[in-house]
Amino acid sequence: MQGHKLAVVCGGSIAFAIASMAALPFGPRIVFDAPDRPNGGGSKTAAELAAEFKRDFDTKHDKVKEIAEKALAEAEKGTPLATTAKELADQAIKGMNDAKARLDELDQKMAHRGGDDNDHRTAGERFVENDDFKAFAGQTRPRGRVLVEVKDITSLTTDAPGSAGALVPVDRRGVQVELPQRRMTVRALLMPGQTSSNTIEYEQEKLFTNNAAPVAEGAAKPQSELQFEDKVATVRTIAHWMRTSVQILADAPGLRSIIDQRLRYGLSYVEENQLLNGSGTGQNLLGLVTAATAYAAPGGLAATTQLDTVRLMILQAALAEYPPNGIVMNPIDMAAIEMEKDDTGRYIIGNPQGTIQKTLWGLPVVETQAMGVDKALVGAFNLAAQIFDRQDATIDVSTEDQDNFIKNKVTIRAEERLAMAIYRPQAIVYGDLGRVA
Repeated sequence: MQGHKLAVVCGGSIAFAIASMAALPFGPRIVFDAPDRPNGGGSKTAAELAAEFKRDFDTKHDKVKEIAEKALAEAEKGTPLATTAKELADQAIKGMNDAKARLDELDQKMAHRGGDDNDHRTAGERFVENDDFKAFAGQTRPRGRVLVEVKDITSLTTDAPGSAGALVPVDRRGVQVELPQRRMTVRALLMPGQTSSNTIEYEQEKLFTNNAAPVAEGAAKPQSELQFEDKVATVRTIAHWMRTSVQILADAPGLRSIIDQRLRYGLSYVEENQLLNGSGTGQNLLGLVTAATAYAAPGGLAATTQLDTVRLMILQAALAEYPPNGIVMNPIDMAAIEMEKDDTGRYIIGNPQGTIQKTLWGLPVVETQAMGVDKALVGAFNLAAQIFDRQDATIDVSTEDQDNFIKNKVTIRAEERLAMAIYRPQAIVYGDLGRVA
């Protein structure tokens, strides 16, 4: 009933403001940069900002409530609301709306900074911009450890949505002379997956005996056999660490370069070799080369060149009912094939003046130095195996070491955990190209 009277006296403005108070958002959500405080603090937390906005809103709310109570009392007496009182009410409502606008702005900033779908920062940028790391590095004498999950590595985009900006804005150069880096290609060939366990149990097809045949009416039907073998893929850890000066914690670009150009790359380098050549013993993954079916020229055909050998590998996989979708070779062998000429000196598979598409017999060629020289791997990779990521690349920084304390050092560790299941060894064929005697 009171809300109805307010709507009559004040045109609904005060009633609307009071009714909408409960819906206004409060609570710590995000951290914003703010001018330095007198006591040395550099920024306000979301909780502090929310408390400040709430105090401002409560003050304006009390003023609106006071005017509303007076307006109700006058309305019950039948006394019209004075012009001055109405102006005060309008001013109070305006102040209340301003406070609401500030809260809306807080929510908008939270939505803008909180999403990760379009986050294109590198692992190093995510690490140095993480709030836990900032608090850790901001200590006068950092002690303890901080763990940050950096996940996938993408291209450098420092002003991408969600970026917190540079910690060290002056002379931001990072590492000027970078180490040469191998392009990682094998992971993209395989079916991706995730797991929350330490082991993957799966069934590998071992034998299929197909006895299907035309059958006369009333006669017994032939029986076929399909045998499976239980297999276990164990999650393995790939990790390494390095020690550096504790001053690196205050140099965001330098730390980011160490993470991106050294630690994260080191994991990917070893991962690529494990996916291809892992022995499956000890702490090694079972790699594609180790699990693959050995090349044996099918159909009584003989290969006289490297191209012939690759073609027969493709045929071998196709005859096993797994049409291949790719070829893995060492760059040296691919270069040798591209340099082959006919009797007139013309290149067989391409023009050196143009762009030679990396394909052989209609299949894309993936070049990697992780593959041995004079070797090739052909197969239906998406059907043959699957990667299961247990833990994406994680960066861990710690000063918890006596040697670190004495020498003013900090330890930075990177690690990841994954497993690989080989479903169909017949889908991948591995063998010599015959170029090297």
